[in-house]
Amino acid sequence: METPANLKNTMPNEWQADVQRVVRWALEEDIGAGDITAQLIPPSSLAAASIITREAGIFCGRAWAEEVFRQLDPDVQLLWQVEDGDPVVPNQLLFELKGAARSLLTGERTALNFVQTLSGVATLSDGYRQKVAHTQVKLLDTRKTLPGLRTAQKWAVTCGGCFNHRIGLYDAFLIKENHILAAGGILPAVQQARQLAPGKPVEVEVEDLSEYEQALSARADIIMLDNFSYSDLKKAVQMRAEGVRLEASGNVTDETLIPIAETGVDFISIGALTKHVRALDLSMRLG
Repeated sequence: METPANLKNTMPNEWQADVQRVVRWALEEDIGAGDITAQLIPPSSLAAASIITREAGIFCGRAWAEEVFRQLDPDVQLLWQVEDGDPVVPNQLLFELKGAARSLLTGERTALNFVQTLSGVATLSDGYRQKVAHTQVKLLDTRKTLPGLRTAQKWAVTCGGCFNHRIGLYDAFLIKENHILAAGGILPAVQQARQLAPGKPVEVEVEDLSEYEQALSARADIIMLDNFSYSDLKKAVQMRAEGVRLEASGNVTDETLIPIAETGVDFISIGALTKHVRALDLSMRLG
């Protein structure tokens, strides 16, 4: 249910096809019937370009930038100075491009859009990670991702030192209030989940200690403690059964993150990792 962070060059193989698909859509969106401005440049004109960052952060997005130019013009060379997960400083060279001037200029914005966005996610994740480095808690992302960029943003989260929650609705159960009501209670919901997909992780969201006890009795794998007070989080940690993992969720801010982590929960899920991202400031210089 989680992906270990900071494992460079180990993107899951099944995500590679998603890189190709997303890049194809992005290029189609931007180029449409053709880059009319690039046609001002002779097709035989060659150029070199440098991509730099104007601010500090954590780099991410190499596979997406490579795929942009692989689809656009395989003859373009990319010369890398960084890897996903590397810290970068202002004015640092990230990578260089060599090839047809038309191709470099046509692919510039799409490539930078991916890199600046994913580097922003990785940088934000790293900032949150550092705040709780003195604890054993693991910070998780959520499904609150930009449409079409689910796996890209989740990869960026791991490059920033945090971890992935379920990737989508298909790889783990997360039984929430409405699921519980529709299924007739926590116990029958968990039992049905076990029967439907044996081996899939079963997580139950609870809103108070009474529901928490029901989830413990139902033997859920993970129990999400939604908007619990600090004192109730500590009680839940003291009460938990062996093998049950606890996830805190809701109202996680810069001010509440550390106190929540210090209660002893295993995980804290933070939608802001992918939802409140600010792109890293990058620039391409031709010549």
